[in-house]
Amino acid sequence: MTITEQPIGVTDDSALQQKAKDHLWMHFSRQSVLEEHGAPIIVRGEGHHIWDSKGKRYIDGLSGLFVVNAGHGRKRLAEVAAKQAEQLAFFPIWSYAHPNAIELADRLAGYAPGDLNRVFFSTGGGEAVETAFKLAKYYWKLQGRPTKHKVISRAIAYHGTPQGALAITGIPAMKEMFEPVTPGGFRVPNTNYYRAKEMGFEGSIEAFGQWAANRIEEMILFEGPETVAAIFLEPVQNSGGCFPPPPGYFQRVREICDRYDVLLVADEVITGFGRIGNWFASTTYGFQPDMITCAKAMTSGYSPIGATIISDRIYEPFRHGTTSFYHGYTFAGHPVSSAVALANLDIFEEEKLNERVRENSPLFRAALERLLDLPIVGDVRGDGYFFGIELVKDKATRATFDDDESERLLRGFLSKALFDAGLYCRADDRGDPVIQLAPPLTIGPKEFDEIEGILRGVLTEAWARL
Repeated sequence: MTITEQPIGVTDDSALQQKAKDHLWMHFSRQSVLEEHGAPIIVRGEGHHIWDSKGKRYIDGLSGLFVVNAGHGRKRLAEVAAKQAEQLAFFPIWSYAHPNAIELADRLAGYAPGDLNRVFFSTGGGEAVETAFKLAKYYWKLQGRPTKHKVISRAIAYHGTPQGALAITGIPAMKEMFEPVTPGGFRVPNTNYYRAKEMGFEGSIEAFGQWAANRIEEMILFEGPETVAAIFLEPVQNSGGCFPPPPGYFQRVREICDRYDVLLVADEVITGFGRIGNWFASTTYGFQPDMITCAKAMTSGYSPIGATIISDRIYEPFRHGTTSFYHGYTFAGHPVSSAVALANLDIFEEEKLNERVRENSPLFRAALERLLDLPIVGDVRGDGYFFGIELVKDKATRATFDDDESERLLRGFLSKALFDAGLYCRADDRGDPVIQLAPPLTIGPKEFDEIEGILRGVLTEAWARL
């Protein structure tokens, strides 16, 4: 039987596995696992489900990689891409423009809060962060303040893998093999209230928010305000397991940035486009950044794109004269990607996906919080359709797992067990062990219960094994 003769969602798995072993270098993966066991091969998606090469169906509990917010199998988006490719497959936005990039820039500026009216396109989130980093340093040079070049981010935060973005990423283990990295990156505490005591804080969550924000001021003063260009913060920090901002946190951060002339960059590569229930989570949490970085769900993954949305204040030096920002990417603002993004955003508006998230988020949280009766579940946290479940080996003391235990638990059992049970999600140990969930925005209460049931069964078995 040939591939084309097989049922939908089924392929010649053995042939693909061999080709993968021979030639494919996967990202953020241990190649030894591929060499020894092969890799799950995903061949089809529809709605919030995916199918592997053997025909088995799974719930996509991570939207691919926080990407497929509008769900899989949207023929409309595929048709838009094909139609645009026939009309204008490619043209750069280097001194020239094309209608789709213009219309998408206008659309994004309309969604962004305040005076974030200028859009610099890229092809992904890491490039968007790189753009913001370079622009922040250049902006201060144009203001006659060239010593403002340092950037601050939070512990365990992930902001991308390009050399500049890597300096902002706060995960030492992801950086040490590439050192020396771009200098000038400094770290402050994150907003993991569950681990606040380990950071040296005891008190209410509101007070914790002020404490965490004040550590930013402390770092600025320690390094010298005349040297700090910007701070990069995800509205809900992903790495480490979904840390929402405590009440008042971002308002205090904004005050600090204004006091010391530090640019505030909201990294919304994950939280943008409905993940937290608004176009941008900056709106959800009521603060005004100087720049927003975004990507992923702008097209729901049907074509790659990224963008940095910039305030009028930062754009002002470039409005007149000969000043140029000598930075860009060949495929940024790609005609096909821009067309897909516009159609994707139309779907969001027509189906009211942002409103759906705001309405259903409490039900999703309630379903996951039922897992707190399990001895291995220490904390459930998050917002919108974006949650993390922190695993512990002692709920009373909140003791976490050591490296060997985490290795056996996450990589040795949980990841495969969850997948075998029909749920694709992420078991992550970039910090304390967590399970991360960020399903397509189209799911509802029925799927919340289904996800909870799968997690309950696997986590119960995990505890028994421990």
